Amino acid sequence: MTAPPTAQVHDCDLIARSRTHPEAFAALFDRYSGMLYRYVSRRLGPEVAEDLVGETFLTAFARRKHYDLAYADARPWLFGIATKLVSRHRRTEAARYRALQRSTVEDTVDSPANRVAAEVTARASRPALVRALAVLSARDRDVLLLIAWSDLSYEEVARALGIPVGTVRSRLNRARRKVRAELSDTNPMREEA
Repeated sequence: MTAPPTAQVHDCDLIARSRTHPEAFAALFDRYSGMLYRYVSRRLGPEVAEDLVGETFLTAFARRKHYDLAYADARPWLFGIATKLVSRHRRTEAARYRALQRSTVEDTVDSPANRVAAEVTARASRPALVRALAVLSARDRDVLLLIAWSDLSYEEVARALGIPVGTVRSRLNRARRKVRAELSDTNPMREEA
């Protein structure tokens, strides 16, 4: 007879345990390194993503004694650290956006039909989207990308960036308006007459 599956241990419990048993922190790396890698890679490219994710976890490990154990989910904390590290690489991010304007789509999608449709759509809209992201302020871009690429809630983004939820809402609203305005003439699904 097999033992019943145990409930997943909360992040805060892992962090608390790591204060006396440092090896327990490795479970957070296993849990979130892929998610953080995807986020950082999208922002700065795969060339620096691995190093930055490593630096994120080194910073988190060093600061684990200051983590507020009232928060069960450490994702906002980790994404906040990663976003601050990304901010140190703003020039790299801006250069990546410029390079993306000139490059082709390399994202993988499930089926061949979906891949073709996604490539056609992405190729048509990529330059405009990259331009739209480039014109955003760093603060607005951080909020928009944390919501869009990391699937964090408004409250989690607020925690990650150390700002009020109302500020997250206003920055997101402003970022969305600017992106929509930049993309107003871009409809990759529109057929030419």
